[in-house]
Amino acid sequence: MNESNEAKRLGRRDFSAALLALAAAGLPAAGHAADARQPVILVLGDSLSAEYGLARGSGWVALLEQRLARESIAARVVNASVSGETTSGGRARLPALLKAHRPTHVILELGANDALRGLPLKNTEDNLAWMAQQAQAAGARVLLLGMQVPPNYGGDYGRRFAGLFESVAKRQKAALVPFFLKGVADVPDAARLFQADRIHPNAQAHPTMLDNVWPQLRRLLR
Repeated sequence: MNESNEAKRLGRRDFSAALLALAAAGLPAAGHAADARQPVILVLGDSLSAEYGLARGSGWVALLEQRLARESIAARVVNASVSGETTSGGRARLPALLKAHRPTHVILELGANDALRGLPLKNTEDNLAWMAQQAQAAGARVLLLGMQVPPNYGGDYGRRFAGLFESVAKRQKAALVPFFLKGVADVPDAARLFQADRIHPNAQAHPTMLDNVWPQLRRLLR
């Protein structure tokens, strides 16, 4: 064996020994540090996630923190939601949030305000896809919260708007909650679950909203 091959053999042996030493000490080896990190869940949403019109601590994100504690899941939740936020606003803010918080999971709850403002659906879809790509490139798993618009927007527009969330989720291989307000906005007595503006769910609705999110998020946390 020549000197070069001998050096390579010794190098491999030393590297293997170093890995064994790290394992014995209970330390993560390089390349596995992310697996050992505490989960950090970044919620990037609008007023539906920012506790608009609610007492602090009664929105679904706060309820999520409580459920994680009950389930003994040591995850940290960062709620970066802003009332009135559009997908364009979320797109502008996301890079700094990824850098600051290094999330392991990103929940995208945006798009409703795009529809309310009549913004082009193609822009909404592109923004959501870009945010999902950036989050995944940063090492996070992505969960999209789908939305629907009232029937007065027209059947075709409503189908295309609801469908863009599914399209982004399939394209980006992200998890999806098809309708974030299922059991809230689509029930016969929906008015009792909304604030006086008939746009924002009241505190009574937020446990249902969390129940819509939890199964998909729980799978990602596993």
